[in-house]
Amino acid sequence: MTDQNIDFSMVLASAVHDMKNSLGMLINSLDELRGDNEDTLAHSNQFNMLQYEAERMHNDLVQLLGIYRLGQNNLVANVDEHFVPDFLSEQLARHIPLLDGLGIQYSIEADDINGFFDEHLLTGVLNNTINNAIRYTKKQIRLTAREEDDYLVIGVEDDGDGYPESMQHTGILSFKSLDFKGGSTSLGLYFASSIAAMHSEGDRQGSIKLHNGGELGGGIFEIWLP
Repeated sequence: MTDQNIDFSMVLASAVHDMKNSLGMLINSLDELRGDNEDTLAHSNQFNMLQYEAERMHNDLVQLLGIYRLGQNNLVANVDEHFVPDFLSEQLARHIPLLDGLGIQYSIEADDINGFFDEHLLTGVLNNTINNAIRYTKKQIRLTAREEDDYLVIGVEDDGDGYPESMQHTGILSFKSLDFKGGSTSLGLYFASSIAAMHSEGDRQGSIKLHNGGELGGGIFEIWLP
């Protein structure tokens, strides 16, 4: 019976896509609700947690769709030139209401440089990374950008306890390296690593780097793009 020949992965992908869109509308409604009730909601722990979790789930679904498309070989990087400080300002802007509500300080330290990358894909990476920084920071996060060894290096730093040694990593993650038995599968890092690797120039390929330190003394996520 042909109707029993169901591609379950496609069914799941379609469901995830619908859930992602619904959560996107929910997040927009939360932003509007916060704006209309700034005095009562700005520092509400329950409201801030609701918005944080909605953002986190939305980012997870974006990553799952991206990983599915990677597996189907139909995710490509549409690279264009962007002024990096403006790009980082746009990424931070969507998180500012939540950051303000949580009392978290934020800053951008970016050189006046242009970069060549897929804006949509990198937005997905940074949204997830900033969301993680919000979860683990104590009171401050920072976005950075610089050129090093002919790479564009974009970083997200926080003043939390930093990455555990088992998570510190340089290079490209493989799907087989993910731990599905633990509390975190690191799917976000695999997604970020895959997006980085899609950016290449000659024999040079993008990658990610996780380490601790910097001016804030906590965790540092970096994506290196040639």
